[in-house]
Amino acid sequence: MIAQSRKQTTVFTWIKQHPVLSYFTLAMAISWSVELPLVAAAQGWLDVRLPHAIHYLAALGPMLASLIITWVTGGSDGLKELWGRTTKWRVGLTGAVFAILSPVALFALASIAIRLMGGEWPNLRLLGEVNYLPFLGIWVLPLWLATYGFGEEIGWRGFALPRLQQSRSALFASVILGLMWSLWHVPAFLYLDTYVNAGGLAVFPGVAFGIVMGAIVLTWLYNTTRGSVLMVAVWHALFDLFTAAKAIDAYNSALQSAVIMILAVIIVAAFRPANLSREKKHTL
Repeated sequence: MIAQSRKQTTVFTWIKQHPVLSYFTLAMAISWSVELPLVAAAQGWLDVRLPHAIHYLAALGPMLASLIITWVTGGSDGLKELWGRTTKWRVGLTGAVFAILSPVALFALASIAIRLMGGEWPNLRLLGEVNYLPFLGIWVLPLWLATYGFGEEIGWRGFALPRLQQSRSALFASVILGLMWSLWHVPAFLYLDTYVNAGGLAVFPGVAFGIVMGAIVLTWLYNTTRGSVLMVAVWHALFDLFTAAKAIDAYNSALQSAVIMILAVIIVAAFRPANLSREKKHTL
């Protein structure tokens, strides 16, 4: 019992000394524990039929890791502080408008551009369809918000970003976070229809670059709203809705991603690497 207690104490001490590394490791361990069996089944390494709908549980890994490491390092006070940022809605007009309306505007503009080039209007009804689940209609929005909104952002921006910004510029912190966020996605390229049909791991470098650029934009939003996880979660959920639903073809999604990349460059040029915002970088 004494040896076990000492071992637990050693583990907790190491986590407290390396909270960000512990967070990234645990987030991937939780998410990949869901995804790796799906990879094995999709690649024919495992002769078991798995419901691919469990794919959505993997999105909760960053959130669960954040809650666990926050509790270990900060106890109940740390969890209360995280909850405060997760529900922070008084953020000023700029952040709120961008979080809610910019994904809608991106989708609309990309759709108009494709139509002007001779393409078809997207079927808006198909916004209610996602991979591996029956038609959800309006309920698709709570799904995106719970999984790729809060499920990811309570971790990436809720836990990792403010800690990475403590001793680094906002830009450098964003690049580190973007690279780890990209790595977190790797198993999906081996089983998720959206990625497999696009070329699997062959398209990973391009997607990873887009994720890093997206991380810069979300750092701007996080710092502009003075640390609102709610706003970045809403933006992330809506952006995924309008780029990953069955209604969206590859050209529409690519156009929207290109705009985000351009916006990331503008943010770096306009606000400089230190804060990537008119507000000071938000740290803990």
